[in-house]
Amino acid sequence: MIRKHKWLCWRCRSWRQRLPRGNCRICSRVGLAVNPDQVCNLCDRQMSIALGATVEEANAGGQQLYLANIPFQPTRLRWGRVRRVDKPSAQPNPRNLHRYRADRFGTIDFYPTEQIQLALFDMPRDLSNWVAVARRRGLLTSEHSPEPPDAQMAAFLDAAVLDHARRHGWPRSTIFRTQRSMRVLQHMQDTPGAMLLASDAIRLQEIGMTALPVIDVATAAGVMLDDRQPAIHAYVEATIADLPNPMRAEVRDWFDVMINGSTTPPRRKPRDQQTIRLYLRWAMPALTTWTEQGHTSLREITSSDVRAVLPPAGNPRSTMGAGLRSILTLLKARKVLFVNPIARIQTGSHERRNPLPAHAEKIRESLLSPNPASAALTALATFHGLRAGELRQIRLTDLADGRLRLGQRTILLAEPVRVRLNAWLDHRNKRWPTTGNPYVFINSRNSNRTAPVGGRWLTLATGIPIHLMREDRILHEARATGGDVRRICDLFGLTVDGALRYLPDPEPDDIGDPA
Repeated sequence: MIRKHKWLCWRCRSWRQRLPRGNCRICSRVGLAVNPDQVCNLCDRQMSIALGATVEEANAGGQQLYLANIPFQPTRLRWGRVRRVDKPSAQPNPRNLHRYRADRFGTIDFYPTEQIQLALFDMPRDLSNWVAVARRRGLLTSEHSPEPPDAQMAAFLDAAVLDHARRHGWPRSTIFRTQRSMRVLQHMQDTPGAMLLASDAIRLQEIGMTALPVIDVATAAGVMLDDRQPAIHAYVEATIADLPNPMRAEVRDWFDVMINGSTTPPRRKPRDQQTIRLYLRWAMPALTTWTEQGHTSLREITSSDVRAVLPPAGNPRSTMGAGLRSILTLLKARKVLFVNPIARIQTGSHERRNPLPAHAEKIRESLLSPNPASAALTALATFHGLRAGELRQIRLTDLADGRLRLGQRTILLAEPVRVRLNAWLDHRNKRWPTTGNPYVFINSRNSNRTAPVGGRWLTLATGIPIHLMREDRILHEARATGGDVRRICDLFGLTVDGALRYLPDPEPDDIGDPA
């Protein structure tokens, strides 16, 4: 906008030159340039911004301002088959070139745009309102799916879905749901033709559409930016929500170093998320107690406050001490605290739990279960003492000639294990004949993906935690061999310290005179 044109934008100048003045039937303003539908410039612009809405619906909840003189591609709902778009004449960076070959579309080249339209305000989208409008217009029926604003990107992603489905053995229903969800996701973009965002894809679940297959396809095609925040961030914020602001800021400083590490002195490597959860869970009772006593910052905490809040003995004392020591020591090293109040306080070490035998009736019931997954998992854990993580990570290529390869170990499978494992593989081939998942154990949630099953599914399938069956098997082997540590380490992949937990306690007569 310049002074020569009376500080008017391109659109306002065009409307004033082409259209007569009148009264807008939407906003009721008078003396404005209106189109033949008796709608002013601003009200008409809302209809082009709103997705598939009429002018009345677009202006019902207010009017959205926009930046002037910026090329805008209106988002509209169209229908029909996606047609191939000719490759643009200008050749962009070859590193951003994505190509797919499909029988339906031929060779499709797609160049993600690098010019991103930034949002003036970060406002959450109301997807339920969009779905209501689309369904009222009949745009989300089983026979149709919305056509995105960038036809070339839509054709490229449609071909990517078909290619991904062919390689992973997807059924037609999954292909249809993924293509429709992919098209809806493209309507959620601020800049059509730009990289897709995983955070937007996750929101598709709010309107009953699929999200994980969309993320898998777009990631494999190279057009997905995974901007999702790990769940531990929300966990930490919810856990420290009731602490005072200064103490909450100090815990955030500790969490930032723990999750991301530090490259400046004192340097520190990132810690595992489970470690962070445990330390924070162990320290929260002390932090909550200090908050109730009126402390607002960890700078106010003294050694007497730490001694007063620590339990007298046992695992509660050692766990709370470990959590507080992690937080206070790190903050002192980062010069957030003046002194470390727990520096000279002994909290002891964790008490080791002696492994106990599992219930034989429950194991026998799971071992003889008509569910092939339950029987196979129980057999592997009971006969060979496999860990839950090892069961999840077993691939089809790890099984050969009655043997199972686990890293550097080769396990000769027992005959009962082979029978139950063959029964599971037969069920797997009948239930998911076209799946491309390389893992032995799959379910309905990951049969269309290449990820392993979750750890919770193992317990739901067997009815018994896997670690209890593993401990029972190792304990039986230790008693049968008289405590042969070398044998236990070789059979179950344990270290010497780990194997010593399963050795039987020596009898008093076996302890010799130290003299």
